[in-house]
Amino acid sequence: MNEHPASSDRPLEGRPVLVTGATGGLGGRVARLLGEAGAPLTLVARDQRRLDDLTGVEGARRAVDLTTPEGPAEAVRAALEAHGSLAGVVHAAGVVAFGPVTDVDDDTVDELFLLNALAPLRLLRAAAPALRESAGAHGDAFLVTFSGVVAEHPQKGMAAYSASKAASWALAAAAGDELRRDRVRVLDVRPPHTETGLAEHPVAGEAPRLPAGKDPDDVAARVVRAVLDGDRDLPTSAF
Repeated sequence: MNEHPASSDRPLEGRPVLVTGATGGLGGRVARLLGEAGAPLTLVARDQRRLDDLTGVEGARRAVDLTTPEGPAEAVRAALEAHGSLAGVVHAAGVVAFGPVTDVDDDTVDELFLLNALAPLRLLRAAAPALRESAGAHGDAFLVTFSGVVAEHPQKGMAAYSASKAASWALAAAAGDELRRDRVRVLDVRPPHTETGLAEHPVAGEAPRLPAGKDPDDVAARVVRAVLDGDRDLPTSAF
């Protein structure tokens, strides 16, 4: 475990962070910035090959399917095995689907909710003991979720996706209140549409014509700044 004290230019020195969706357009950028801030990283994604090919960021790497009941706990174990403690979790893994809710089949609904809503709940449940311990030692620990603009403004043609993200937002709001006394922050992030490439790879349906999205580098920088500043909510209006 890295025990080097934090400095102003590396404020997360010795504070291990688990990042899911680390091969994604936003997760990879957030991971890189957290690493630059000194955090020892554990990088999780579903595809080991893509993890192995990931460049520009250092850290332990583990392929995990977070849609399974045991996947989130496996990801947390990987982080603890790699670094001995856990100061933060960033759940940047997610999937999207398009189409009227009457056309979305059960398999698609299951995948949306398993990854977008149940995975962060299971991650928090699995990570809570280590996060509490880290908060006791350092005064703060965190879990970051990405519910996105559709949690605030559900969209037609994206009803099932919007519902899965609204569930994530509700989890973050309630769990954040529950864990406040333990000094564990739950930070929900709701950026506008961002050019991560996610919309080009839906699990079902076809993306409608979307306006130009936010620069993912700018969004990632804003998220990491919120982590470092101790924020507990990052609404769409903050971007």
